[in-house]
Amino acid sequence: MESDPVIHRTQHIICMASDFFYPNTGGVEEHIYNLSQCLIKRGHKVIVITHCYGERVGIRYLTSGLKVYYLPIKVFYSQCALPTMICNIAIVRHILIRECIEIVHGHSAFSVLAHEVSIIGKLMGLKTVFTDHSLFGFADMSAVLTNKYLQMCLCECDHCICVSHTGKENTVLRAKVRAHKVSVIPNAVDAYTFTPDPKKRDSNVVTIIIVSRLVYRKGVDLMAAVITDMCPRYPNLRFIIGGDGPKMWLLQEVRERKGFQHCVSLLGSLKHSEVRDVLVKGDIFLNTSLTEAYCMAIVEAASCGLKVVSTSVGGIPEVLPENMIYLTEPNIDSIVKGVELAMNDLKNGKIVCPFECNRMLAERVYKRKNIDIAKDLKL
Repeated sequence: MESDPVIHRTQHIICMASDFFYPNTGGVEEHIYNLSQCLIKRGHKVIVITHCYGERVGIRYLTSGLKVYYLPIKVFYSQCALPTMICNIAIVRHILIRECIEIVHGHSAFSVLAHEVSIIGKLMGLKTVFTDHSLFGFADMSAVLTNKYLQMCLCECDHCICVSHTGKENTVLRAKVRAHKVSVIPNAVDAYTFTPDPKKRDSNVVTIIIVSRLVYRKGVDLMAAVITDMCPRYPNLRFIIGGDGPKMWLLQEVRERKGFQHCVSLLGSLKHSEVRDVLVKGDIFLNTSLTEAYCMAIVEAASCGLKVVSTSVGGIPEVLPENMIYLTEPNIDSIVKGVELAMNDLKNGKIVCPFECNRMLAERVYKRKNIDIAKDLKL
């Protein structure tokens, strides 16, 4: 009798490197954590290298034994270390040798530490991978300097990953990476965590949910203008805004000056475990980003059964099916029209069942997972 073929999986020791990791909150931080957990479940060993956060310095252990090195490196700007290229070579080299690292995986073009660890890893003969989570321009001084820095750091990178086809085109152009060295792997949502709960909604009002970092590129100025325009005209409209950032003062000022305390709730910073409980209270999710490679927030909202209204920028048109999203231009009039169209469809019952939305997104993730498994098994 022939025995079943034995599948031998190779276990690797992987180092995730980025300036952005817990306790900081954001999409990159969540992505690194979840990816590490999935790799650990597959039998790989994973460590994370990031800079210190306040008094959190040294080694910490997270779920499933994920080992995190919080290096004693001071933040220079916006949670990023000073771009020194190889000034931290002594401590990084020591960690890579101590942990017997085989693969270095850097995350985010904004992260100085990700590039620095990748460069040091390449000098030591290790394999390097880089995941780009954002889009960049080509005109302003900040973009020019960042792109030049990215070209130097990725010239010897073994492979790059982008979260959308738009992101891939952007990375190939600004970093001058050969297209065959860049793969597109869209982000996915845990549809079993972000489940709908229509009972949590208030049937007497239309609730619009916004969950975002309150920074310029997330379109907070547009967000404030839309609230100022719509709240006086629609007494039954409510905004619930989760997130924090340097633009929080603008929303606070609009709420205080216009007297919108009854219809605008500012929740501040949210833990990722709290996001689902906020989303299920809403009817519509609003995203006003000015640039976005891939917006995880709209996928999580759609998984919870909300109608999604979003600016059509970057890779967002690739994220959701047409029947789950209302795409608008990044200006006030277009966003207001998109929200009003979503409100009219809600009023007229033109909605997709929330549980059907969740099932559709879960199937998309399942199909991608099967494709990945097939590649691993070389089927």
